[in-house]
Amino acid sequence: MRHKFAHRKLNKTSEHRKAMFQDMLNSLIKYEQITTTLPKAKELKPIIDKVITLSKKKSLQSKKNLFSKLQSKTSVDKLLNTLSTRYTKRNGGYCRVLRAGFRYGDDAPMAVIELVDRDINAKKVDIPKKTEAPQKTSAKPSPEIKEKKEKKSKKK
Repeated sequence: MRHKFAHRKLNKTSEHRKAMFQDMLNSLIKYEQITTTLPKAKELKPIIDKVITLSKKKSLQSKKNLFSKLQSKTSVDKLLNTLSTRYTKRNGGYCRVLRAGFRYGDDAPMAVIELVDRDINAKKVDIPKKTEAPQKTSAKPSPEIKEKKEKKSKKK
């Protein structure tokens, strides 16, 4: 019988599993869409739903609980400011899991987990914006290099 076996172990120790899901939660909150294996995505779905529901309470205690789970001030701020206001009228079901084929190396089933009504520009948070490239100077060697070359040629 399979009683009291609630979650997948994912072939990891409990500390590793807890740290992995914490990192995946922070990434999902930051980028609003991540790609991972299908079992990990299915296990992450109820966790992110509970975190977003907790952020909708907007009390000091819920903020402390969020920080103890996520350990990231930026993730907690984004949850409390943007995501909780985005999902005020929605009662659960804040993310979706989409199948994304199979991984090349080991043929593992892949999935994309994303927040519903996500911000498309959130994936580009870490990409630096392109600015005007500085004008390249001509490739003339400095006078010191010229002097060294001339001394070498005189010795020969």
